[in-house]
Amino acid sequence: MALVPLESNPEVMTKFIHQLGVPDKFSLVDVYGLDSDLLDMVPKPVLALILLYPDSEKAAAYTAELIAKITEKGEEISPNVFHMQQCVPNACGTVALVHAIANNEDQIDLEDGILKTFLEKAKDLSFTERGELLVNTASGITDAHEQLAQEGQTEAPQENAPVYHHFVAYVEKNGSLYELDGRKPFPINYGPTTRDQLLENATKVCGEYMARDPDDVRFTMIALVANE
Repeated sequence: MALVPLESNPEVMTKFIHQLGVPDKFSLVDVYGLDSDLLDMVPKPVLALILLYPDSEKAAAYTAELIAKITEKGEEISPNVFHMQQCVPNACGTVALVHAIANNEDQIDLEDGILKTFLEKAKDLSFTERGELLVNTASGITDAHEQLAQEGQTEAPQENAPVYHHFVAYVEKNGSLYELDGRKPFPINYGPTTRDQLLENATKVCGEYMARDPDDVRFTMIALVANE
């Protein structure tokens, strides 16, 4: 099984999360760059940042090095962080959105529906079990993904076509900035942050991704915000 990739399109992604039961006051918006003037344009509060980056050899090498380093030295991870495995090819967009929402349930009063039911079932499961649950029992979420994947501005690729981009999410949890990636075996703790500093600190990490592939322009940042 493979999904059609979700386009990095704030309008489509906003429609998707509303179908999953996220109230209408929450939406996804483009973050146009790393400069402070561009960050000031992003509506506040920012609950999460999602990065789409090219899945290059440099990125893969850095990820392998980072995982090996953390595996050897360890890191502190809050038990309150919700992290799930990506068990299906091309599901990284949906997994990133679930990470963004699940780690902000204290701010997002989810409506009854497929995502709320999934998170209730998944809360006490392991990293791998959560990913399997999404595939095996939360078909409404993957069905919504498939529907919305066809609504982007570019023609959707075939579900088995190779994809050269990957989504990850950044959230603040218990005073730390976490990168959540369904292909990494654990969250990545990037150190102290606050909710007010989330956008600034998360875009610094995104800037490091960009610096590793300076000749590649296929990076996109999207913020989950509350329209208050």
